[in-house]
Amino acid sequence: MFKAIIEASVRFRWFIVLATTLVAAWGLFQLTKLPIDAVPDITNRQVQINTVAPALAPEQMERQVTYPLETAMAGIPGIQSTRSLTRNGFSQVTVIFSDATDIYFARQQVAERMAQARENLPEGVEPALSPITTGLGEVLMWTVDLKPFDAKTARAGRPGWQPDGAYLTPEGERLDTPQARATYLRTVQDWIIAPRMRTAPGLAGVDVNGGYVKEYAVRPDPARLASYGLSLNDLVQALDRANTQAGAGYIQRAGEALTVRTDALAQTVEDLAQAPVVNRNGLVVRVVDVATVEIGQAPRLGGASRDGHEAVIGTALMLAGENSRTVAQASAERLEQISASLPPDIVAEPVLNRSALVNSTIKTVAKNLTEGALLVIVVLFLLLGNIRAATITALMIPISFLFAVIGMNRFGISGNLMSLGALDFGLLVDGAVVVVENTLLRLGQKRADLGRALTRHERLGVAADAARQMVKPAAFGQLIILLVFTPLLMLEGVEGKTFIPMGATVMLALVGAFIFSFSFVPAMTALLVKEPKTVHVDENGEAEEHETFLLRHARRWIEPAIRAAVAHPKTVLASAFGALLVGALAFTLLGREFIPTLDEGDIAMQALRVPSASLEQSLAMQMALERAIKAQPEVKTVFSRTGTAEAAVDPMPPNISDAVIVLKKRKEWPDPRLPKEELIARIEKAASTQLGNAFEFSQPIELRFNELISGVRTDLAVMVYGDDFAKLQATADQVANALRDTPGSADVRVEQASGLPTLTVSVDRFAAANYGLSAADVSEAVSAAIGGAEAGQIFEGDRRFDVVVRLSDAERNDPAALNALPVTTASGVTIPLSSVARIQVKEGQNQISRNDGSRRMVVQANVRGRDLGGFVADAQKQVDQQVSLPAGYSLKWGGQFENLKQAEQRLGLVIPVVFVLIGILLFMALGSFAEAGLVFACVPLALVGGALSLLLRGMPFSVSAAVGFIAVSGVATLNGLVLMQAIRERLQAGQTPRDAALLGAFSRLRAVLTTALVAIVGFIPMAIATGAGAEVQKPLATVVIGGLLTATALTLLVLPTFAAKAVKHRKAEGVEE
Repeated sequence: MFKAIIEASVRFRWFIVLATTLVAAWGLFQLTKLPIDAVPDITNRQVQINTVAPALAPEQMERQVTYPLETAMAGIPGIQSTRSLTRNGFSQVTVIFSDATDIYFARQQVAERMAQARENLPEGVEPALSPITTGLGEVLMWTVDLKPFDAKTARAGRPGWQPDGAYLTPEGERLDTPQARATYLRTVQDWIIAPRMRTAPGLAGVDVNGGYVKEYAVRPDPARLASYGLSLNDLVQALDRANTQAGAGYIQRAGEALTVRTDALAQTVEDLAQAPVVNRNGLVVRVVDVATVEIGQAPRLGGASRDGHEAVIGTALMLAGENSRTVAQASAERLEQISASLPPDIVAEPVLNRSALVNSTIKTVAKNLTEGALLVIVVLFLLLGNIRAATITALMIPISFLFAVIGMNRFGISGNLMSLGALDFGLLVDGAVVVVENTLLRLGQKRADLGRALTRHERLGVAADAARQMVKPAAFGQLIILLVFTPLLMLEGVEGKTFIPMGATVMLALVGAFIFSFSFVPAMTALLVKEPKTVHVDENGEAEEHETFLLRHARRWIEPAIRAAVAHPKTVLASAFGALLVGALAFTLLGREFIPTLDEGDIAMQALRVPSASLEQSLAMQMALERAIKAQPEVKTVFSRTGTAEAAVDPMPPNISDAVIVLKKRKEWPDPRLPKEELIARIEKAASTQLGNAFEFSQPIELRFNELISGVRTDLAVMVYGDDFAKLQATADQVANALRDTPGSADVRVEQASGLPTLTVSVDRFAAANYGLSAADVSEAVSAAIGGAEAGQIFEGDRRFDVVVRLSDAERNDPAALNALPVTTASGVTIPLSSVARIQVKEGQNQISRNDGSRRMVVQANVRGRDLGGFVADAQKQVDQQVSLPAGYSLKWGGQFENLKQAEQRLGLVIPVVFVLIGILLFMALGSFAEAGLVFACVPLALVGGALSLLLRGMPFSVSAAVGFIAVSGVATLNGLVLMQAIRERLQAGQTPRDAALLGAFSRLRAVLTTALVAIVGFIPMAIATGAGAEVQKPLATVVIGGLLTATALTLLVLPTFAAKAVKHRKAEGVEE
């Protein structure tokens, strides 16, 4: 088959060149459409159900909302697990599906089950699905803020800042207090910015945090209500009925139709104040007689701040599966358009734009690829010594790459650090190098044989013959390199999403190289490559290669070494074993981690406080922290979200803040070479001067991924499962102490599950019954007074705001006022709450986590200064010694560590199978077990250098490094195959095994050196890169370079030595063909 292809390619050479050009052009077009991202999206398929019910405490919430929703999800096709988080007034159930499940199908199934579960939920509680987004979803964040006040530019009576420091809105409202201004900022965000941002292409939604939601507040006066014998309920109903509009069909008059509508909508505070509540003996009691009406603020679950003052933060959430670079850019452009139409002195400023990280990462990858390609081309010129031949080989680089791009688009692989990071152009030209190098050799030989210049017909014949002769080593060698990458396609879960794109891209490029090296390369050599003008012939009548200066030097050193090796087989055997032992020892000394961490440039800091801290207290502490951090010269800006945002994609209690510290460009730092770890240590030191905070440092995307995948934000999580809170807490504390005793642990903490102070109103049913009240009447009165009762809405153009009846903040926060809260009986008598209920403060649960239906408590830890695998092994020993589990309780280790373990198990299964397949391929190529075995021996020798180079650079063994080992074993096998083929040809020509081994090795020296050097050189830029994302590529490149150095040296010495011996025995056995 290959022979026919090669002959056809040489015969129809112009057609092949045209076809290749078309493929390249199509690839260029596809390249413009390729989705670009920094890292692959590794979030699992999940659907989140959020429920807000402010009236319910955590344990009630778990019993009445979380549990019914969790159980309703059981049995959905494709479901893998469920986990949930329950807090005061908030429940989040996360349903995780297998990766094969379509996300829209999953959401539909969850929505159907949710509808069935609704009848078991408390009245008025509405669960909702969160937006279809992933860990890479937060593509753009912006703050909405007022410009700093400047007395010089302030103009009285014109919207904007006023000379006295108040702010005048375009609607003519004066905002004198910071609270009123924060409310207005939130209104601008909710009603001007968010609706227009939501229509930006590729967004799933907009999340908002900070400021206050505006409402029309009706503050009842309990004493006045009591004097009129009115209850809160009467007030709520009166407001509702006074603020209404209705349609009443239409009437006909003289042939025209008139639409009828009644309109009694309140439009201002004054309209609400004048609404009648009750008519007592001809005296109309209005709302203003029993309450004050004002513009108020709704109680909030979350807040936001920037650089030490309150702000409103908006987040654009990208739809799952979109291209984050284009979506981030489109959202930023949309925000810029909206900014032009904002009220005076209000600015919406982007603080975090994902496209910046994407661009810098892709820049690193592109720089490495370009430099690698250039170095490869230089090496080809230096070693092949024929400009046309080198050009043909170098052309394989862009063509194979563009072929891979077409495939990436076809299979939905985005261009990112992982998918493009393993591309080594050296690997792509290997097949072409073997074919071109042999053509040069054969042309010289033919010229020597004929003693004259070749005709065109003869030259075409030589080109076809030379390519045909190399079909076996080139085809099998490339097939083997392809095979070696297949284990990556077998990975699953997080590691699968990380490394399948990498394996698939390399394989696509290799398939391209494979096709073109047997069609395009022979066609081009036939067209362009001429035989040398002069040929030197050696004593055997073989034409000597036209050699470059580099190769002549290399030969002077290498040939004597090969002769010496073949003369002393025992020494060679001993040294080969010695090298293997050293390699094995180096490997055992390496640490283990899942993937080296991508440096995102920004720092994420979590600040934690005691569970009883209120939102206002948390915000005040967070703003003090921001001022301390902003003072660092390397910091550009700091912004934080405290508590839960509107979309609750990432639910946090009010005592936790998530801050993002955006750093300046390195060249603007006082010391541009300062390591990031030292900067984090300094920031932590500056922050710890603010008392009452605990910190965790991470990076924005990493934090989201960790949380979405395992519900945990750290490298390692130990889940303790059980039922009883007290026992769970005790066990978790023991585990935490064991982890703290393990060297390398940092940020160890137990989930804050208890410690939330709760004010409990216990209704005395008998006392209530004496007054003709039920328990429901009493709790409704409390709920309306403290939580607030909605009484319709007020419309301002498109904007709508709730009318809420609620006690004023001063009275709500005073327990004595709560005791005196009037509860009205059916007969119109009002009694204080204290006569039918007992009020006490207790400490209750702060949050309840569940996993697959059972309660759990999480102990989290980060690992600093050592590898994850080694740390976990030590930690597990410590835990076994120190922790005794109660009956029915269990531990599970998760977090990043889980991924490492799964990847190791999976690769442990697949890699042996692949090696067996490679063995079979070698046997098919060489037709003898002994020779296949000899070539196969090149692989372990290649791994020696890889392990040593990792050890020398102090890098742990990670999945990135494993990919490097995979690539090395492929190239080593290819080189062994090329050498063995040459030795076989000499043997068949009747030379003695020793001569065949020596001359075969000498004749293929150029091919072996070129393939190895090209692969090494292609990875050098990656090994020394420093840009964004370089950390992930370094181990891979390090392994390839180190491995190929030892592999090439050992292959050239060990293979001929054993070939000279092994083949001799075969002669004696009479097996030789």
